[in-house]
Amino acid sequence: MTELHTHPFDELSPDLLIDAVESQGFVSDGRFIALNSYENRVYQIGIEGQEPMIAKFYRPARWTDEQIAEEHAFCFQLQDQELPVVCPWLNAQGESVSHYAGFRFALYPRKGGRAPELDNLDNLFILGRLLGRFHSVGAMRAFEYRPTLDVDTFGRRSYRLISEQFMPADLSPAYDSLALDLLKTIDQILADYGPLHTLRVHGDCHSGNILWRDNNPHFVDFDDARMAPAVQDLWMLLSGDRHEQQQQMIELIEGYNEFYDFDYRQLRLIEVLRTLRIMHHSAWIARRWSDPAFPRAFAWFNTPRYWSEHILILREQLAALQEPPLEVRP
Repeated sequence: MTELHTHPFDELSPDLLIDAVESQGFVSDGRFIALNSYENRVYQIGIEGQEPMIAKFYRPARWTDEQIAEEHAFCFQLQDQELPVVCPWLNAQGESVSHYAGFRFALYPRKGGRAPELDNLDNLFILGRLLGRFHSVGAMRAFEYRPTLDVDTFGRRSYRLISEQFMPADLSPAYDSLALDLLKTIDQILADYGPLHTLRVHGDCHSGNILWRDNNPHFVDFDDARMAPAVQDLWMLLSGDRHEQQQQMIELIEGYNEFYDFDYRQLRLIEVLRTLRIMHHSAWIARRWSDPAFPRAFAWFNTPRYWSEHILILREQLAALQEPPLEVRP
């Protein structure tokens, strides 16, 4: 007999989605659209006589109730300072997380917009100003329950998982040697850097999580909010060659410094954080490989070609770690 493997998200039938939303006092018109999300499940649900709502169903066992509450509290604190973030809707009990059929979910108002044009330096200046305001709020207190971005979680654990369970045998010696060299180099950079100042950050601040409308950006999806260096929310907005990235960072920091002082020493951390994100991203897909959505969305993952390219990218990162940081001066 064939053993059937199921995933908790398999239970998210159309009826359950609509029933969950209607349990909060809404009347659905029966329409729903699955949105682009893999870690959680996110849907646009039609509401009779109103704008559609966005329903986010949290992946079971990823975050604790306290960690989700801290994410939402951070959003509300930013909103209270009139910052353009999309906060969850509060139910009749004044709570931002609701429960239905064993799932935790949150409802959000729908916000339209497009991805920002990050090759536009004026846009980067605007984003820098907003991130400076964000971080002035993020520095007011620390997260108590949400994690800190660190080398062990993003680097070492990612390396061990890939090495032990996913890397093809013929590529293992090259991968193991390279990954260990990367981690050793990162450890040395951080040791030379000294004490690392962290604050509450968005954590996943790329163009896909910024909605641009009428020359005004809105930040969405704080699911990866954590304690990290401030530059974590800036470096993912960079693109192009070294010269282009320097010009982009100049604009970001100029806007940022209007509201919060940027520590220029953190420029040394950009390639460290980029390397850790690359390693963590592969491990993230690996950890979710039993979720049927992942093999469908990342069909190229876990193939010999993918791992060969992954090793090549990490080699490039080892070289980047040994280069001087971007030259942006106060």
